[in-house]
Amino acid sequence: MEEREVDYLLVPLGVLVLGIYHVWLLFTIIRHPSHTVIGLNAQSRYQWVLSIMADPLKNGVLGVQTIRNNIMASTLLATTAITLSSLIGVFANYESDTKYYAQVSFLITTHALKGQRDFIEYAARSLNRGSYAWSLGLRAFYFSFPLVLWIYGPIPMFACSCLTSFILYFLDTTTQITRDLHTKSFNKRETGCTEGA
Repeated sequence: MEEREVDYLLVPLGVLVLGIYHVWLLFTIIRHPSHTVIGLNAQSRYQWVLSIMADPLKNGVLGVQTIRNNIMASTLLATTAITLSSLIGVFANYESDTKYYAQVSFLITTHALKGQRDFIEYAARSLNRGSYAWSLGLRAFYFSFPLVLWIYGPIPMFACSCLTSFILYFLDTTTQITRDLHTKSFNKRETGCTEGA
């Protein structure tokens, strides 16, 4: 086969491998969120917002610093993705998604009274939206590696696409042990809050 024919075959196949993996991941996040790290992290962020907003005078600085660190990390990843691939970088640095972290940094320090559960829910949803946007930027960063290797030909690009999908599977999925530990930590926290009330 000529190099052009290999290019026409392996590059779309590499993109297809990454695409199929992410379609599967999206389906799993929607249907079985606790089987993915993204789903478990969303539950953890929700619990974190509840604990931070329970006493914002005590925990407010911690909440704002944590969110600031996430903003800095997402900015760094977006900058790196732009350097590696300008098309992917534009997607990763989409400004309307970064606003959620900035918004939550103000909401997290607001004192939440017992009757304002919907306000806490809103803050937790905003934090998760910001985290999902950060995850998309991180995916764009990962996707930029096969694109950069495409410079060296379709075979390195295809191999990197397969390797990236394989590695992401292990980073994205959870085991039963992880799910059990996660559930037990929430149960302990909830019983501790009930006993303290």
